[in-house]
Amino acid sequence: MNHKRYFAAMSFCLVAAICFLVAACSSVDRVVQAPPAIEGAHFVGNAACMDCHTNILRSFPSSPHARFYKDDIRFASLTGCESCHGPASKHVESGGGRGKFIVNPGTDPTTCFQCHLDTHAEFKLPQHHPVIENRMNCTQCHDPHGHDAMKPAGGLAMSRLNQQCAQCHRDQARPFVYEHEALREGCITCHNPHGAINDKLLVQRDNNLCLKCHTQNQAPGQVQGTFFIGTVDHSLHIRRGTCWTSGCHTAVHGSNISPRLHY
Repeated sequence: MNHKRYFAAMSFCLVAAICFLVAACSSVDRVVQAPPAIEGAHFVGNAACMDCHTNILRSFPSSPHARFYKDDIRFASLTGCESCHGPASKHVESGGGRGKFIVNPGTDPTTCFQCHLDTHAEFKLPQHHPVIENRMNCTQCHDPHGHDAMKPAGGLAMSRLNQQCAQCHRDQARPFVYEHEALREGCITCHNPHGAINDKLLVQRDNNLCLKCHTQNQAPGQVQGTFFIGTVDHSLHIRRGTCWTSGCHTAVHGSNISPRLHY
């Protein structure tokens, strides 16, 4: 009888624990962020923005920022210009103007960081694009109003993936006779665009970065302990440093003279 009571009590505790965890997880699923404050201003709604910002208002409903709230009806009322730009009454009354009585996330990333907490943390890593130093801004790489926040310009998939980086890193993104196939997957295959602990924003700092794609193999007849990639023994080279600093594959983005990516 005591065993039955013990198991009944344990079952009750287990069910209660599961219910508590489910409730806790659902309660932190989303956090509502207060819109930016504009002293003396009140909210006017999207309709008041339509006269001047017609093109933006037309494209915004298909943007990731608008779709975010459609997943949960509790947050649907927050989908609007003023959720990021602040109450716009003074902006409207003054006749508009860039940044006049309105928050402009394009020049101040604080509003973006309120929701994108992980990105904010990455910008505080030792190597990062200078956004928090106000030498760059989020809208140089992202379109917050468009249907795709990655600002596609049309054309091939590779140009879409790399076009943001190509605006500044033109030498690395230009066409090459011998391309590095990794660029077909995009610059972010090797680089974290917001921040990293490694130089050049690399996701890994040593040969392990290259070996994610260029795996070694041990073919029949090869001496155990040797390091082959394809048919070439890299045992000695791998000890000299990284693949791109050991004097071999120095043209990591592409080469016009060597299929093995030499300069």
